[in-house]
Amino acid sequence: MKTEIWDVLDCNGVATGKTVARGRCFLKPGEYHLVVHIWIVSSDGRFLLQRRSDQKKLMPGEWAATGGAAISGESSFTAAKRELFEELGIRSDESTLKKILRLKRRNSLVDVWMITSDVLSDELTLQKSEVAEARWVTAEELKAMIKDGVFHNYGKDYFEQVLNAINACKGATV
Repeated sequence: MKTEIWDVLDCNGVATGKTVARGRCFLKPGEYHLVVHIWIVSSDGRFLLQRRSDQKKLMPGEWAATGGAAISGESSFTAAKRELFEELGIRSDESTLKKILRLKRRNSLVDVWMITSDVLSDELTLQKSEVAEARWVTAEELKAMIKDGVFHNYGKDYFEQVLNAINACKGATV
């Protein structure tokens, strides 16, 4: 498997000109790499979630948001579009994929994207090395999964901010 190379960004998301190899470096304070999360929301307000492959080094077998790290030279949009297609087989473009939030985490800037889709679970093309399964859940089911620790714990602030941004984008209550 080819090693991913990431651009090192400053706190504003501007490339510093440095790159690092995934898993072979430690970013210094004030250095970040770009991560994208894509939330797939149906027209009736359900969420398409994915369970990570049991073979994944990070968060094996956990339910989580679709996403991953941007590769060197990729824009946030390009990374989100690539991850969505690679992991689930969902195609997107500038008119369907909307950036709703940027969060600053420990050493990553997380751009949160949203797409409205009513794709059927059995029409998905799962990237087996990344995704074990995917399923639609209601907002209540998602909140229960978070509370019960079944969905990856990105943190209370993360969920509040993401769900508020999705609500604002959809004009609905989650």
